[in-house]
Amino acid sequence: MRTPNDQWDIVSSVGWTALMVAAGRAVETHRPEPLVEDPYAEMFIARADTPQPVPTRADQPWPDPERVGDETTPVDEFWSMMTTYQGVRSRFFDRALLEATAAGADQVVLLAAGLDARAYRLDWPAGTTVFEVDQEQVLAFKDRTLAEEGVHERCRRVSVPVDLRDDWPAALRDAGFDQLRPSVWLAEGLLPFLPADAESALLERMSGLAAPGSTVVVENFGSAFDQLQHDEALPRFGRAFGVEMSGLVDMSERRPHPAEQLGADGWTTETTQTADVAKQWGRPLPETSTGVSLDNDFLVARR
Repeated sequence: MRTPNDQWDIVSSVGWTALMVAAGRAVETHRPEPLVEDPYAEMFIARADTPQPVPTRADQPWPDPERVGDETTPVDEFWSMMTTYQGVRSRFFDRALLEATAAGADQVVLLAAGLDARAYRLDWPAGTTVFEVDQEQVLAFKDRTLAEEGVHERCRRVSVPVDLRDDWPAALRDAGFDQLRPSVWLAEGLLPFLPADAESALLERMSGLAAPGSTVVVENFGSAFDQLQHDEALPRFGRAFGVEMSGLVDMSERRPHPAEQLGADGWTTETTQTADVAKQWGRPLPETSTGVSLDNDFLVARR
């Protein structure tokens, strides 16, 4: 379970979810016609010291200690849904970030960056700086892995090791972020891990740092995790790795859509349903046999 000042590395607690997301990108990368190509995702999986192998191909089952023989389990269905979703999500956000930088935002801020490799795999406009904000141990693992593999970024990349529960705006400014220049912000796979008041504070701080001409891109989970917390797959998903997924997310309070707060702060907002994006790209999101689907949307806000 979470505690007020808990810390983690890449194989524990919230840090483990970054590894799971990287595995999803690896699966997508190996599909015949991938929506995104992340050659570094599998590298991170290989470097991580996990108690069970982490699948990186669509035909590899997720480790499920409750599996009997070769049966398909609810965890397999959940993993299939999530890998499809992560391909759709990654492509949508890739495009949103590149469009914002092409329009003049030369600072990119990745909140809870995890094992995001966009600084290495996307073709950024000249002069772009990507700031990666996350806990120190997570960023250290990524920095060490990429350096030892001899991988070079395609832009100026700045690691900002700070907990988002601390004074991360000060750390970001100290790292060279200029709040007078346009920026583009990404909150991907982040909001469900924050209490409602912390989510509101994050959006407020982000809004206060974003100059005119800036863009904010947010993944809004809606009722998705609320559904999953009542499904047998989520508690079983991290069990082979010693992680209790249902204890990591905070859905204790109903919270308004992020567009409401950003709209009140003067942002022009546009939301797109995930299911619509998936169908548009020929990747309809599967529904599990227990009826769970990802009822969420992507938010792009401009100032």
